Amino acid sequence: MNHSDLYAKTAPSRLFWMVAIPGAVSMTASSLWGLLDGIFVGKFLGEAAFAALNLAFPFILINFSLADLVGVGAAVHIAILLGQQENQEANNHFTCACLMIVIAGVTGGIALFLGAPLLMQLAGADKQLADLAIVYMRVYAIASPFTTMVFAVDNFLRICGKIKGSMALNIIMSILILGLEFFCLSVLKMGIAGSAFAVSCGMFLCTIIALYPFARKKLALRFCRPHFSAKMIRRIISAGCPNFLSNVASRLTAILFNFLLLKTGGSLAVSAYGILMYAGETIQQLLYGACDGMQPAIGYNWGASHTARIRSLIKWCTSACAVISIGGMTLMLVFPDMIASLFAQAHETELLALSARALQIYSLTFLTRWIGFTIQSFLVTLERPLPATILSLANALILPVALLPVLWPFHLDGLWLNAPITSALVAALALIFYTRLRKNVFAANNK
Repeated sequence: MNHSDLYAKTAPSRLFWMVAIPGAVSMTASSLWGLLDGIFVGKFLGEAAFAALNLAFPFILINFSLADLVGVGAAVHIAILLGQQENQEANNHFTCACLMIVIAGVTGGIALFLGAPLLMQLAGADKQLADLAIVYMRVYAIASPFTTMVFAVDNFLRICGKIKGSMALNIIMSILILGLEFFCLSVLKMGIAGSAFAVSCGMFLCTIIALYPFARKKLALRFCRPHFSAKMIRRIISAGCPNFLSNVASRLTAILFNFLLLKTGGSLAVSAYGILMYAGETIQQLLYGACDGMQPAIGYNWGASHTARIRSLIKWCTSACAVISIGGMTLMLVFPDMIASLFAQAHETELLALSARALQIYSLTFLTRWIGFTIQSFLVTLERPLPATILSLANALILPVALLPVLWPFHLDGLWLNAPITSALVAALALIFYTRLRKNVFAANNK
């Protein structure tokens, strides 16, 4: 089935199962590299290396976010252009986006490599943690031009209707990284550099696999002679900004929290916070995958002015995200010890106890997280980047920082409570935005 028939003619309920569920599986598989990184480093290298990884990880993800900015932004408009039957312009957006990602990978990699020592100094790391973190960051920095594309190609595959291909690519990447991590850490004893090297190799190989059918002109999107324009670049950046700012802001918040945790609870508290982030990121990626999987379908129908189908697709996606979010909360409430044990060695009893308590408090985030997340995603897809950007910044930076002095008397528990309270406030704001904009959005689409 070609992408036009898939997105324009398939019944919304069937289309949801065909694209959103594989999308959720795909994004979860693609995010496993971070989870596997944390598990292997924690199990093979111990608490100090795990704490160093968690200090460095936000900076690495900020670098990857540049590729995500272009990939998501371009995907939004490519889907709309295909719905409008503007195939040549869709190909131009695709080609220019790939070039922009390569440039971002080179620029970000240089900045990360040169800035690693200063960043660790600003983060408040002692010499042992700083040395480990700098090595880890610099391996990713060197590989950046060859790895960042992997964060965009799955979007392009889904736009072309290759839902299962996108899912298979991310599963293959996770399997490759799993094998390479074990080999580099357990067999070659490469230390923390081996972890970053293994992940980078897996990403690079999967980038080559993903780009091959595009280069062979086997898909709806094809490489062409690029024609850049200020308008096109603005559209891509505008559409990608909410997701990009959310990623960057959340990493800046993580950096701030790591600094405070080092001062109040030492490396033990940083490690516990890292476990929270890994557990939460897994659920977050399921939500992101479900919404991202639906983005080409909603965008295509938005371009084709099929309002009734958009409404139905949004209802299906929102219901699924509610189930995922509340289900994840339940697992963290019931099995905190089991989750914590994935990242810590058995003798690290103090870390296990602290992490289990933190997980139970933090789990309440997902009682409401699905509301703000789905509405933000829909606003981006329906070309309403400003309210989506406000939501992303409120959730990732503004509210968490504003709540710090309020929750500071509760010490570490206050830091764990920050995310649940932020999520509830963002959900309320998101509902206000969606209620006010819904009629205007669909009315504009019908004109």
